[in-house]
Amino acid sequence: MGRGYQADVTPAEAWGTLSSESGAVLVDVRTAAEWNYVGLPDLSAIGAPLIKLEWQSFPSGAVDPTFAEKLDLELKKQGTAHDAPLFFICRSGQRSASAASAVTSAGYSRCYNIAGGFEGPRDSDGHRGTSEGWKAARLPWVQS
Repeated sequence: MGRGYQADVTPAEAWGTLSSESGAVLVDVRTAAEWNYVGLPDLSAIGAPLIKLEWQSFPSGAVDPTFAEKLDLELKKQGTAHDAPLFFICRSGQRSASAASAVTSAGYSRCYNIAGGFEGPRDSDGHRGTSEGWKAARLPWVQS
């Protein structure tokens, strides 16, 4: 756990736990613009909760200093235990790693960063979503 959270996992590993372990939660830390224009993981087929909570504001990029407190309140409302698996996702896996570390520091013991995030890095053509991440793993997602 040298990164400040439990581990980095692949999108498929996160999906597997979200599908099989009651109480597992996916936390999308991207911005509202990303949720609205890029899309969201679709967990409707497995009934796992998706919490949308911005780690950084747009366009300033400022980290929300109350992120862990806000998430803690939301998790308590849902009855989520402190030892439930929490999976954090952003565009590429950077912001979500920071969020997972902050929430681990706030007392949640099973925080995981989804490596590659929702879209992953750019490919040779400059496009995201083709080589790594939730979309590239062909996991369910929706776009508004």
